[in-house]
Amino acid sequence: MANYKYSVKNTTTDQREKLRNIALSYSILDAAEPTNETMKLVDQYVDGEIEISDALEKTIERYRNLAVAHD
Repeated sequence: MANYKYSVKNTTTDQREKLRNIALSYSILDAAEPTNETMKLVDQYVDGEIEISDALEKTIERYRNLAVAHD
């Protein structure tokens, strides 16, 4: 997945910061702000440490684990 348009390889830190800010502004229009854990993952993407797809997978997995823990 490293060759997609928004991969770390194909974007600069400034571009990833702009993408984060745009996504955050859209996401909070009619919902709660992302959790600190989610924002830390997004910051790792902005810093070029992980791909955004990895952040998404980790976020989904965290919520799956929470759902299982509450069953």
